[in-house]
Amino acid sequence: MSEYILELCNITKIFPGVKALDGVNFQLKAGEIHALMGENGAGKSTFIKVITGVHHAEGGTMFLDGKKVEFKSPLDAQRAGIAAIYQHVTSYPHLSVAENIFMGHESVKGGMIQWKEMHKRADALLQRLNAEFSSAALMSSLSVAQQQMVEIAKALSMDARIIIMDEPTAALTRSESEELYRISEKLRDEGKSIIFISHRLEDMYRLASRVTVFRDASYIGTYNVSEITPPDLIKAMVGREIKELFPKPEVEIGKEVLRVENLSRAGFFRDVSFDVRAGEIVGFTGLVGAGRTEVMQTLFGIERYDSGKIFFEGKEIQIRRPQDAMRRGIGLLTEDRQECGLILDWGIGANITLPELRKYAKHNVTNEAVENVAAKQLAESVDVKAVTIFDKASSLSGGNQQKVVVAKALGSDLKLLIMDEPTKGVDVGAKAAIYEIMGDLAKQGLAIIMISSEMPEILGMSDRIYVMCDGRVTGELSRSSFSQEVILELAMAKHSHHTAHAQGE
Repeated sequence: MSEYILELCNITKIFPGVKALDGVNFQLKAGEIHALMGENGAGKSTFIKVITGVHHAEGGTMFLDGKKVEFKSPLDAQRAGIAAIYQHVTSYPHLSVAENIFMGHESVKGGMIQWKEMHKRADALLQRLNAEFSSAALMSSLSVAQQQMVEIAKALSMDARIIIMDEPTAALTRSESEELYRISEKLRDEGKSIIFISHRLEDMYRLASRVTVFRDASYIGTYNVSEITPPDLIKAMVGREIKELFPKPEVEIGKEVLRVENLSRAGFFRDVSFDVRAGEIVGFTGLVGAGRTEVMQTLFGIERYDSGKIFFEGKEIQIRRPQDAMRRGIGLLTEDRQECGLILDWGIGANITLPELRKYAKHNVTNEAVENVAAKQLAESVDVKAVTIFDKASSLSGGNQQKVVVAKALGSDLKLLIMDEPTKGVDVGAKAAIYEIMGDLAKQGLAIIMISSEMPEILGMSDRIYVMCDGRVTGELSRSSFSQEVILELAMAKHSHHTAHAQGE
């Protein structure tokens, strides 16, 4: 009997012109949570599609319970007890939870669907996962985390023994991630095997007993989580030592660039006050829904504020629309790069120069040669990995799309840059590159506001941190008084009247 429930040896997958997997190996034990890590483009998704029968490998062998298997289709994998849960849940929003769970394997008796029986089974599954919604709820009424729970229930309804979770925590809040961890551990204790793909080291350290690393379509190694340090793991993923993941330069902090006093917008935030100086990186953190993004959108003129004052370079200003902010030298990198940050069908270069087209125009006609040179320089300055600047933005990995968004902001003459979750969903290599750019901008005297939910990033890159909870600033910390515990306390400080104010010297 093999000690592995699932084993893949020397798997090779070739797409026209690209080796997507180059002789990779993977071994999964029964009842283990095994992390799969690597940068974007390392081959993780392709590998999962080979396991689930979506892709057929050109070379290599797959064993299930020690027996050689070949899946011709996803249905074969499903019948063998393998289920995958993807980051972007593909559900039927207009159907009920029960219908989503049993889609494709309904309970049928004498040609009739047994609705009562299915709802009963669905509710039992949801209860097992401690879900707080019923099988009759409409899928569209659920949060992302709840929809993932439905996907897990669906896997259990098919008696899956192996559950693959692809970036499941990417869109979840901290407490929702905790809930997912709890469910994953419960499934493991029931003897299920889980392959957990994530960019986040904290997911891996929290859940997995072993981790396999892919890099550039190749197998790098499998390690015991208890024995591998973050620097070694990053080195395995990136192929080089990222000396410091947070290359925060020592910068002379200059004059105040922005000061906000008692800014309020009914229903979203109230009495928010803070300031940012030249060369300073000010972090804003809090749980999702704390109002951080809303404050910054208001500052940028996307939304209107009801009361409060905004001072820019010492003068009180009115910002009524984004053009007002941009004219003053305020830039905003939105959290959702695909929706708001990029025109995916356009070339990389055209995306980069879009906000500043006037610069490259004479008599309202764009000088394309000048524009292209500028775009190329900006793309190179942030190290966008692409063949040419005419490649479509949609062809890039998440990390490179984010770099294009950064390059786009750099094309303007900025004094203040607001970055909303600048490294969300990008891999370790791209993260380090984005941090380096932030450091360079700070050195050039730019004031930077960074909204982030990632604790290591907030602690690693900020000069000062403001914490928000329920639309209010609950604390301000200077670098000498940073601590994860204090930040979490402030982020959960529901309506506490005594606002912490820790100022170091």
